[in-house]
Amino acid sequence: MYSPTVSILVISVIFRVQLSLAFPALGWNGTTRCKYKPGDAGWPSIDDWTAFNASIGGKLVTPYQLGRVCHNPDYDEEACKYVQEQWIQPHLHDGSSSSIMAAAVANESCDPFTSRELPCEPGASVTYSVNATHASDFAKAIAFAHARNIRLVIRNTGHDYMGKSTGEYALSIWTHYMKETSYIRYRSSYYNGPAIRLGAGVQVEEAYVAANAYNSLVVGGDCDTVGVAGGYLQGGGHSALSSQYGLAADHVLEWEVVDGTGRLLQATPHKNQDLYWALSGGGGGTYGVVSSVVVKLHQDMPMTGVQLEFDLDPQRPEVFYQAVNRYHELIPSITASKGMAIASVSNSSFLLTPLTLPNATRSDAERLLAPLIKELNDGRVRYSVNITENPSWLEHWRALIKPNPTQLVQNAQYGGWMVPRSVLESNNAALQAAIRDVTDAGCIFVGLALDVSRADGAVPNSILPAWRDTAINVILSTAWPEGADLGAMGELAKTMTQTCVPALTRLAPDSGAYLNEANPEQPNWQTAFYGVNYERLLAIKNKYDPRRVFYATTAVGSEYHMTDGEGRLCSAPYRT
Repeated sequence: MYSPTVSILVISVIFRVQLSLAFPALGWNGTTRCKYKPGDAGWPSIDDWTAFNASIGGKLVTPYQLGRVCHNPDYDEEACKYVQEQWIQPHLHDGSSSSIMAAAVANESCDPFTSRELPCEPGASVTYSVNATHASDFAKAIAFAHARNIRLVIRNTGHDYMGKSTGEYALSIWTHYMKETSYIRYRSSYYNGPAIRLGAGVQVEEAYVAANAYNSLVVGGDCDTVGVAGGYLQGGGHSALSSQYGLAADHVLEWEVVDGTGRLLQATPHKNQDLYWALSGGGGGTYGVVSSVVVKLHQDMPMTGVQLEFDLDPQRPEVFYQAVNRYHELIPSITASKGMAIASVSNSSFLLTPLTLPNATRSDAERLLAPLIKELNDGRVRYSVNITENPSWLEHWRALIKPNPTQLVQNAQYGGWMVPRSVLESNNAALQAAIRDVTDAGCIFVGLALDVSRADGAVPNSILPAWRDTAINVILSTAWPEGADLGAMGELAKTMTQTCVPALTRLAPDSGAYLNEANPEQPNWQTAFYGVNYERLLAIKNKYDPRRVFYATTAVGSEYHMTDGEGRLCSAPYRT
């Protein structure tokens, strides 16, 4: 069976030949406000790259385009078929130093579904990566990128809707193989109890398994291959456990991070407090490169899960939407019971996948959902329901959450908005009308019902304040078929920006959006993603990254940059 692998090369005579062939001298456009690209006079020479690679122990990576086997002159029918079949599986991409999971930001980078006659272009992929295994690798990459005026990005697995972990002509700090996990009996003035240290490359399932060994659980995400310490945790991090414990960032005890000047720092509520505050919810990829994080552990407990689905009858659409309305009326009681529910609504179906109830029983689940079941029965709606009890969080997650098809790589444009509890309490009819508007426009509405208004023992952090008032965090998507061209993607992006997201913002204009699962073209993103925290976050960004080495799309400080017509990252002309 063919299986693509990442090519990690020690720079040698072979690599020197590759560099010469890949980047012949193209001339430089003379701009000093932009990062260099291959062919510019300032781009590092082959000898420069060789010396840098030696300084980091031969860890420089030449990205391998997974779709290359689907294009001439490297076309391989069997290999291409394998890549196409596996393309939606995150495991195909998460071990790659450069593969982009979000087609909306890939810029048709060597797409395995386009014509084999089209060239395999790098598109938005990085030019080189450092396969980092130690914080010292971060510091050397930062120093090299700054000295050589090269764009720098931070990447773990590539789970990224916003395009933060990639960039044309960039050097990437790739943290995927930093897999340390260690149990800690933590002692401090702000927390005393069990904790776990997670290296920057530890993924969700790895963290859950490590915690389970101590009969414990850690607050983490749904998808097994997402990196915990990266954008997930730094962006706030919702979880099926959030109504019980709060957001993932509420459980951070300390960060180990290399800042934009190359310093290795510890950030806690008492040491480098401002950096701790910024990293705990203020977004990834912009303040520094995290090498490890320490988070709280919690005692494991039994879980009950519910899966429910029903379809829209085109002859009786109102019956369908009445049942959807009934479900939303139940959300306050679900979250009051510490439940967290993921419900997808399209113009053809409703899918609860799943409802997670910590420390609950089958009878608890039946009681909570009884009004919805009655609505379905009274309306003669055909439905299926499955209630499962599991003795631990890990078993529940593996049975009901990990297999969820929403964890697959999606060809979609995303958007989002948070619906406050006040809307459910006093304006539920308007919410239902907005759902109709969204689904009629062809967008899929995925609502994460949760209550993170309280997180026991949490210290102040930079999580968007709107989270604390949220009843439903909505993720919107518009899907397109494999191989769709940029024009089709652009039209769906327009639908998201002009129709679907506004349908929700009209409900609660002062709310906000989850910065990890939002529209990359979100207007007024500083307010939508960061709220009143933005100016303080920007000051912290400038303190710890005064040279603005780090850039990520819609990250704090990104307004100081723009890309030119050739894809270079440049200083914005209206900023200093």
